[in-house]
Amino acid sequence: MAEASRWHRGGASKHKLHYRKEVEITTTLQELLLYFIFLINLCILTFGMVNPHMYYLNKVMSSLFLDTSVPGEERTNFKSIRSITDFWKFMEGPLLEGLYWDSWYNNQQLYNLKNSSRIYYENILLGVPRVRQLKVRNNTCKVYSSFQSLMSECYGKYTSANEDVSNFGLQINTEWRYSTSNSNSPWHWGFLGVYRNGGYIFTLSKSKSETKNKFIDLRLNSWITRGTRVIFIDFSLYNANVNLFCIIRLVAEFPATGGILTSWQFYSVKLLRYVSYYDYFIASCEITFCIFLFVFTTQEVKKIKEFKSAYFKSIWNWLELLLLLLCFVAVSFNTYCNVQIFLLLGQLLKSTEKYSDFYFLAYWHIYYNNIIAITIFFAWIKNMFLAIINDTYSEVKADYSIGRRPDFELGKMIKQSYKNVLEKFRLKKAQKDEDKKRKGSGDLAEQARREGFDENEIQKAEQMKKWKERLEKKYYSMEIQDDYQPVTQEEFRELFLYAVELERELHYINLKLNQVVRKVSAL
Repeated sequence: MAEASRWHRGGASKHKLHYRKEVEITTTLQELLLYFIFLINLCILTFGMVNPHMYYLNKVMSSLFLDTSVPGEERTNFKSIRSITDFWKFMEGPLLEGLYWDSWYNNQQLYNLKNSSRIYYENILLGVPRVRQLKVRNNTCKVYSSFQSLMSECYGKYTSANEDVSNFGLQINTEWRYSTSNSNSPWHWGFLGVYRNGGYIFTLSKSKSETKNKFIDLRLNSWITRGTRVIFIDFSLYNANVNLFCIIRLVAEFPATGGILTSWQFYSVKLLRYVSYYDYFIASCEITFCIFLFVFTTQEVKKIKEFKSAYFKSIWNWLELLLLLLCFVAVSFNTYCNVQIFLLLGQLLKSTEKYSDFYFLAYWHIYYNNIIAITIFFAWIKNMFLAIINDTYSEVKADYSIGRRPDFELGKMIKQSYKNVLEKFRLKKAQKDEDKKRKGSGDLAEQARREGFDENEIQKAEQMKKWKERLEKKYYSMEIQDDYQPVTQEEFRELFLYAVELERELHYINLKLNQVVRKVSAL
C-alpha cells in the first residue's frame, strides 16, 4: 500500500518528491565517492612509506650482529649471551668483525673508503659506534641481618633514584666518568626497567686494532661491575642504493639476579623523503590528505553546530572525531619529523669522528608510521560500517520488493547515467523521445502496470486518488469563498476510508524503520 500511495501522487508533488530523493542519493553517492578517494589516498600514504628493502636490510643486519657466532664457539652469539665472559667474547669477536670492513673479500681495496667502514660493501657506517653503561649505587637494597657477615654489598634494581653517577675505576677517560646527555632521544624501555640517557660513555675508533685494544683494556680493568645494569651499543648505517638509514641498538641488561638479558632494535627508515619522482607523488598525496582533513573537519563542525549535544550521543560520531584526531596527530608527527630531519641531518653527517645520534630521528619516524597505521585501521572500520549500513538498506529494500516494485532504486540512477553516456556517443536514441511515445500510449495506470505494480494496489491507488480529488475540490478550491461547507455522510465515509488507508501505510513504514533502527543499534 505504501508503494501504491506513492504511485497515485501525480503532478508537481510526485516530481518534487522524486527530485528530492534523487538529490539525496546523489549527495550520498558523492560523499561515499569522496570518502573512498580519501581511503585510497590514505592507503597510498601508508604503504608508500615502506618497501621490501626495509625488511631485507633489517634481515641482513640482524643476521650479521645477532646470529654470527664467536669463532670456535658455534653456540655463542649475541642472542645467547648469558654471562659477562660471553659479552666480552661478543664484543671482541662478532661485533668487531661486523663493524669494520676495510677491504674486499680478496683483501684488495678497490675504492676510496674515505675513512669509513662499508658493511657488506654497500652500507656506510655513519660516524663511529657508541657504547654506554648505566649503573646503580651500592646499598640501594638492604641485606638481611643474618647474612650481613656473608655479603656486605647490595645492588638493587635500576631506577633513576638508584643510579650511580660517581666516577669509578681508572677515572681517566669518559668511559670511567659519568656524563649527562644532551640527546633528544627518549628513554629506553627495556625488560627490567626504563633507562634514561647519559651514563658511562665511550666511542669506538675508526681503526679496528685500536678498538680491539680498547675492549681488552676495559675487560682487564673491570669496566663491567656488580652495579652494572645495562649496556647499550648504538650505531647507524646508510645504504645509498635503496636510500635507507638503518639505526641499530643492541641492549644487554644485567638483572639483580645475575646473568644477562639481550634485546635489540633495528630501524630501517627513509629519512631523505623526497628524492625520486615517486617520492614527489607521495608528497602530493600528503597535500591531498591535508585537504581532505580540512574538508572533513569543516563538515563535522557544521554537524556539531546543527545537532549540538545530540551529536555526541552517537558512537559513530565519536568514531568520526577519533579519526579526525588521529589524522591531526599524524600530520603533526610528520611535520615534526621533517623539521627535525632538516635541522639535524646536516649536523649529524658533518663529523665522521663522533657518534651520530640518528636514534632520535628514527624513533619519531617509527611513531609516525604507527600513528598512520592506526589511522587507516579506524578509517577501514568506518568503511566497513558504511558497507553494513548498505547491506541493511538492501535487506529493507528487498522486503519492500515483495509483491511490489520500489519507486526509486539506486541501480536506476546508475542505469540512467549509462544511458546518458550512450546517447552522447549516439549509440542509443534519446530517452526523451521514448518517454513521449510512452506517455502517449496510455495513462498512469497503464504505465504502472508496465512497471510491474500489483493490480489490486493500482485499483486502491485509483480509488484513493478519486477520494483525494473530490475532497480537495470541495474543501480546498480557491473558487469557493464560503468558509462553511457541510459534510455529507457519504463524504465522511470516504474521508474515513482514506484516513484508514493512510494509517495502514504509515504503520507499514514505521515497522520497516524500526527494523532498520534495531539492526543499526545491534552494531
